[in-house]
Amino acid sequence: MTPRIVSSERRLRRGYLGQKEVLWAAALALAPLAATADPAADYAEHCASCHAEDRLGGTGPALIPETLGRVKGLDEVIAHGRPATQMEGFVDRLSEPQIAALVEFIKAPLAETPSWTVADIEASREMEADYTPAEAPVFDADPMNITLVVETGDHHVSVLDGDTLDVVDRFPTPYAVHGGPKFSPDGRYVFIMSRDGWVQKYDIWSLREVGQVRAGLNSRNIAMSHDGKWLAVANYLPHTLTILSTEDLTPVKVLEVKARDGSESRVSAVYQAPQRRSFILALKDAPEIWEVATDPEAGPFHDGFVHSHEKGMEESVGAQKGLFARRRIVIEEPLDDFFFDPDYRHLIGTNREGTKGVVVNLDVGREIAELPLPGMPHLGSGITWDRNGHKVMATPHLNEGVLSVIDMTDWSLVKAIKTNGPGFFLRSHETSPHVWADVFFGPHRDEVHIIDKQTLEIVKTLNPAPGKTVAHTEFTRDGKYALVSIWEDDGAVVVYDAATLEEVRRLPMRKPSGKYNVWNKITFSDGTSH
Repeated sequence: MTPRIVSSERRLRRGYLGQKEVLWAAALALAPLAATADPAADYAEHCASCHAEDRLGGTGPALIPETLGRVKGLDEVIAHGRPATQMEGFVDRLSEPQIAALVEFIKAPLAETPSWTVADIEASREMEADYTPAEAPVFDADPMNITLVVETGDHHVSVLDGDTLDVVDRFPTPYAVHGGPKFSPDGRYVFIMSRDGWVQKYDIWSLREVGQVRAGLNSRNIAMSHDGKWLAVANYLPHTLTILSTEDLTPVKVLEVKARDGSESRVSAVYQAPQRRSFILALKDAPEIWEVATDPEAGPFHDGFVHSHEKGMEESVGAQKGLFARRRIVIEEPLDDFFFDPDYRHLIGTNREGTKGVVVNLDVGREIAELPLPGMPHLGSGITWDRNGHKVMATPHLNEGVLSVIDMTDWSLVKAIKTNGPGFFLRSHETSPHVWADVFFGPHRDEVHIIDKQTLEIVKTLNPAPGKTVAHTEFTRDGKYALVSIWEDDGAVVVYDAATLEEVRRLPMRKPSGKYNVWNKITFSDGTSH
């Protein structure tokens, strides 16, 4: 099917339309407010034109619990709008009770799980009419030392020259980017995903958007295949994994995610495993790990009884082989938030309660160890480095002021480093003797600990913006500079000399969150999460 071609000026994003009955089902749940307000009618009059009749998104984002979970002050947004966006305020048209009822209305779950088929995905695909790929970078900077800064304050990404620290481009993104951008193996293209399922392709060499497609209705993250041909999108709604062609964003496969017992599951996350030539899936609702092949010669993977494994004589029930073949690994309970060792033989996941880590050997397909990791470890931000001849990993904890260091040879706890509060991100670099750990939660959220990799002691605590949230460090390609976000709407990226730990420069930005250096990401640097 030929994609719909649009100009740069017209970025209308179409959502999934229909299901008016969903609105009325949600309205019936709001009986206490119904006497003074009619939220379904107000939604239809004021909201549906941008957010779609079924609340699944159009030119505006989806208004469902899965995408609104972290949005605070919805009543203020409805009343006064969002600065620098198309979201206008309605305080002159809606009373306070009407706005309160409308907030409850959009927070109500949908009556049934919506579908989003290959045809729907294809129909949403929009490619830039005037895009022509440049033969070489249109800027003078080292393309391998480009760092992307996600600015969540007004939904933009800044393209930063890692040598001069100048911004060479700034482009709009879909609403509420989530999960971290992913680069093509050559570092030329980057793919960015939003919570409501839009995937954007951007050409770094040309400093141009290539196109967009809506791969799901509520999505978690994306992963790039080892050869750069396929992009996998993990979805909460519907319960699927979408696989896109990176060439033109065409949907090539939508896998329904059903456990061995037939029950459906959301996909918590998808990860690239380049050495294994596969994607690894974390399932939210099923005690399984899925491995989906990106190698046409993969498999066979056997789901059921195997009569013979003799080459050429395999007889089994439910075998899959070839490109996108699925392998199940059955575990004791659902695991989330995976961390992988450098050769991708092992993964560590955390249980739903966040009380322990579980090590799974992907080669043999079973659990081999448990780790004492209470306090909700954030394994997705884990990093590795070499210490005393051993490879170690470290992870922050979301509910406890501690950073756990694990010996990856025997999976023992080396040290629990006490911090000034729960952290969210860790970063380092091969050239740096330090780990940079933010204190994301609590009264010390304005601090970043600098930790010696060998002694495992905090050697310095930085406070670049007293009273403001400071988080997420990224290094330049050579490790010369460390970039830290002041995570506020009037925030900045603070550039430090990684050797002296002195501030070099401060770049004002709109609530900068994650920063992603091309070289560090495509080379799978030990100091960055994968």
